[in-house]
Amino acid sequence: MKKALLLVICVTALCTFSSAQEKFGHINSQELISLMSERDSAFVKLQAYNADLVETMQGMEEEYNTKYAEYNRKQAEWSAVVRENKERDIQELVQRIQQFQQSAQQDMAQMQQELMAPVFQKAQDALTKIAKDNSLLYVFDLSAGSLLYFDEAKSVDLLPLAKKALGIPAEKVAPTQFNTDQPQQ
Repeated sequence: MKKALLLVICVTALCTFSSAQEKFGHINSQELISLMSERDSAFVKLQAYNADLVETMQGMEEEYNTKYAEYNRKQAEWSAVVRENKERDIQELVQRIQQFQQSAQQDMAQMQQELMAPVFQKAQDALTKIAKDNSLLYVFDLSAGSLLYFDEAKSVDLLPLAKKALGIPAEKVAPTQFNTDQPQQ
């Protein structure tokens, strides 16, 4: 009986000791990413690429407007063959514009993914190292929105540690609103 009681006490003490060692961490990854200079560089590149796409699209729209205006002005003067040719040119231009819009959207999404992947990976690597260095069992991402509750007193806020690891000045704060949309076309 004494051995069983001693065993229960030891197991309880061991469980209490091990659970006291369990630590959890939390981070708002969107906030961390928004503070990284690499994100700013990627965003500048995306904006420049978007500006090129917009300029090309505007040129195509101007060409369409010019051809359409000319068609409306002169259609009564043209022969049926010329009019059909001009209509076909306008229809082909509309199709090119639509194809360009689709390609541009796909290209922007791909470029955003290519530019942001190293930023996300760098943040992930830093957070993994911090979690290991601080012997954390779990790290919760508050930006995911699926964490209903956590006790801040029992969870380590990794943002200050991540800022330090990534060389972000401690006083730098994230914008109050995150622009998660890609630049508009």
